[in-house]
Amino acid sequence: MMRFIITIKMALRALRRNTMRSILTALGIIIGVGAVIAMVSIGNGAKAQVQNAIAGLGDNLIIISPQSQNTGGVRGGAGTGVTLIPADADAIVTDLQEGSNRVMSVSPYVSGGGYQILANGLNWRPQSMLGVGPDWPDIRSWKVAEGNFFSDDDVKAASKVCVIGKTVADTLFPEGSAIGQMMRIGNIPFKVIGIMDVKGYSNNQDQDDVVLLPYKSHMTRLSRRTSVNSIYVKARNEDVVERVKTDLTDLMTQRHSGVIDFQVQDQAEIAALRNQATTTMTYLLGAIAGVSLVVGGIGIMNIMLVSVTERTREIGIRLALGAHGKDVLTQFLIEAILLSSLGGMMGVALGIGGSEIAGKYAGWAVEPSTPAMVIAVVFSSLVGVFFGFYPARKAAAMDPIEALRYE
Repeated sequence: MMRFIITIKMALRALRRNTMRSILTALGIIIGVGAVIAMVSIGNGAKAQVQNAIAGLGDNLIIISPQSQNTGGVRGGAGTGVTLIPADADAIVTDLQEGSNRVMSVSPYVSGGGYQILANGLNWRPQSMLGVGPDWPDIRSWKVAEGNFFSDDDVKAASKVCVIGKTVADTLFPEGSAIGQMMRIGNIPFKVIGIMDVKGYSNNQDQDDVVLLPYKSHMTRLSRRTSVNSIYVKARNEDVVERVKTDLTDLMTQRHSGVIDFQVQDQAEIAALRNQATTTMTYLLGAIAGVSLVVGGIGIMNIMLVSVTERTREIGIRLALGAHGKDVLTQFLIEAILLSSLGGMMGVALGIGGSEIAGKYAGWAVEPSTPAMVIAVVFSSLVGVFFGFYPARKAAAMDPIEALRYE
């Protein structure tokens, strides 16, 4: 035991003797581990954002979206088609909501942005300008804090009424209630009849910076479109979600003359697809960052080989004074492990700091992973063992006489 402790002290002394070279040698490990930790933290944060965003949509939610469309020979992503119309939502209400107790709420969804709002001598451009149905608050589990939400009659008449989020209300009506006030969206006046409760941020977006209109008002007065982006359906409970999805698929297939130009997804499927994308990207970036670990290991082996050559006479003296070959091997192996382990720990600190900086200045969500940190440090130590073994064995196998003759 005493011999082993002495060997460790000699290894530490050798590393301190060449502090700058030791730091530069460990730099590859530091960068590699730091990059891996940062990528995993950002990836975990992205997954958490996706889960929070999906959960924030509401309970037992099912979304019907158009399939992709081809434009000029270029295939767009899912949801770029124009195959869903308000009549599809009306059919769901008639056949499924009123005809059974499995469907609780239905709402078309129309999105559009870029509209400037003018009110009370102020102007604002909200993040979201949505056209929805009267069931929207129930679907999104989002209460009206003041006033009322628009009715089915408002939708049918394409009434010029709106409900706004707290951010819009505070910005345009800072000194009084917005209820009953008029605001111009583009050149069209709308009456504010309600203010939604505070919902906060989700996926780096202020959900309170929104204007909600009857979807027919949005389609006929603003966006001038005939199709909807999607249709939101809320099932009665989790147990009937799959049955409702089947019913929706059958109904939509019948309405679209057997053409499957739509997709029906629940929250779990949406979350799984988005998580799969973020997981794949995290693994890809992590693998690229992991290459730095291998490069760092090669750097350790290279420097250790140089160190063996430089310290040939020292090794010869130790062997001549009675040190065993395994003592020399242990010393050089400890040096390699210390370099890689310390580099790994410094890399963890660098990764956490880098991910926090990215989260602060780039607005990304970050979620450091303790298992990833432990694995990174252990793996960096194994890199030191693997790449340090050959130089250590070469030092241990030296002939003392030849080593003492070395100039």
